[in-house]
Amino acid sequence: MNRKKDLLILVECAVMVALATVLSYIKVYEFPFGGSITLLSMLPILLVSFRRGVKVGLGTAFVYSVIQLIQGFSYLSYAPTAFGVVGLIFLDYILPFTILGLAGIFYKEEYKSKKAMLSIVSGTSLVLLVRYACHVLSGVIIWYAVTKAEAKEGDWILTVGSWVYSIGYNAAYMGPEIAITLLASPVIIKLKDFIKE
Repeated sequence: MNRKKDLLILVECAVMVALATVLSYIKVYEFPFGGSITLLSMLPILLVSFRRGVKVGLGTAFVYSVIQLIQGFSYLSYAPTAFGVVGLIFLDYILPFTILGLAGIFYKEEYKSKKAMLSIVSGTSLVLLVRYACHVLSGVIIWYAVTKAEAKEGDWILTVGSWVYSIGYNAAYMGPEIAITLLASPVIIKLKDFIKE
């Protein structure tokens, strides 16, 4: 009986990773140095965390982060050093996408409607802000120098510092991505118990 449940959870997680990956290809807008606004690509991973808990959520999100790394592999060539490559791998892929699995940290199964919704919005907000912070840090440490080196006279990057650049660039795609995901988060309440066992 336990093996059957474990297999069901494994299949569910695989389906959610596949769905998130497909949704990540549906881009509303894509930015030149990475980052894009997608059609709810993070929602399936968040759903796993609320349905199956943080432990399963983190494992699922880690698998998703590796797939995101493979999809964005070409961006690693922009890093001028080995340190830069390692930084990009961890700050743009592994850490920000794995952290999505923590979304269920505030959620408890016994929560009723309003409390459940508050915990879902809180957990979702937390992980999306941490993901944004990872990308901002990557922008400050790595992308600012790369982008500045390729800038032409008159480009805005030549007039701002690394923090302003990174906060602005990453907010341009993560802001809408966060807003879209938070607006859709009530769907999690409807789906979290759908054919659970």
